[in-house]
Amino acid sequence: MEKRVIVIVGPTCSGKTSVSLILAQKLGTEIISADSRQIYKLLSIGTAKPTSDEITSIKHHFVDSLNPDEDFNVSKFEIEALKIIDNLHSLNKIPIVVGGSGLYIRAIVDGLWNDVDTDDAYRKELMDEKEKFGNQFLYEKLVICDPKSAETMLPQNWKRVIRALEVFHITGKSLVEFHQEHKRESDLEFYQFGLNWEREVLYKNIETRVDEMIDAGLVDEVKSILSADYSTELNSLNTVGYKEVISHLNVEYNLERAIELIKRNTRRFAKRQMTWFRKDKNIHWFDVQDKNDIEEIGKSIVLKFNT
Repeated sequence: MEKRVIVIVGPTCSGKTSVSLILAQKLGTEIISADSRQIYKLLSIGTAKPTSDEITSIKHHFVDSLNPDEDFNVSKFEIEALKIIDNLHSLNKIPIVVGGSGLYIRAIVDGLWNDVDTDDAYRKELMDEKEKFGNQFLYEKLVICDPKSAETMLPQNWKRVIRALEVFHITGKSLVEFHQEHKRESDLEFYQFGLNWEREVLYKNIETRVDEMIDAGLVDEVKSILSADYSTELNSLNTVGYKEVISHLNVEYNLERAIELIKRNTRRFAKRQMTWFRKDKNIHWFDVQDKNDIEEIGKSIVLKFNT
């Protein structure tokens, strides 16, 4: 039997969750979230998690699984996600992977290779530079020596930036090149679908969502997390929406400015996501004009797997 896996990708606010719910319901299966932030408990409003009713009706893997201070990485995700996929196939179900974290998607589809030694002395040097000059300084170093890898990450993802710098320092090769050269052998058949919006329309959707998040209580959610004694330095909180609100609560700027920055940074994030996914020629893209198209897209994908 063909081991099929459906993958739904696209930028933030593109309707991925809605499409995945339609598919899971129609195909009688489960959803694997490839979102590096939805895995954390307490981070709900700012990560646009599925609602409690949606999670109750359709099983979601990697949603609300960890506390904000627990460590998780793409390598762990790859191992655990493949086990879930294998189990779903044993139940004659087609797994649905959905998310906008490009590296998590790549880990499932192609596999990641990270078998490069560490250089403790060089890593300490980079950590010292981070403490002294900040995340942006390290990121700009990466842009100069390894622009391909820099395109796949953000300055605040400093652990990944440091790893990419370390790999280049040790081998003289881009981390992206290593991933491309060492794809995992697999008997899985991946069917990848992307949701493509006109940029200006997507940006308007983003601005609307941010306003809705604020109205839904994002500021209070952040206050609640911090009141539980979670450090503002946690990687989980180094996330668009949360970091701006934290800066607002630290009286670095007012709420109006925080909202402006969340919208701007989310637009930038969406642009990076599309840059990443458009490089993958195996993704079949659906052009989306408005939210009414989402249900039709879901139905059209279902037809491909019911025939």
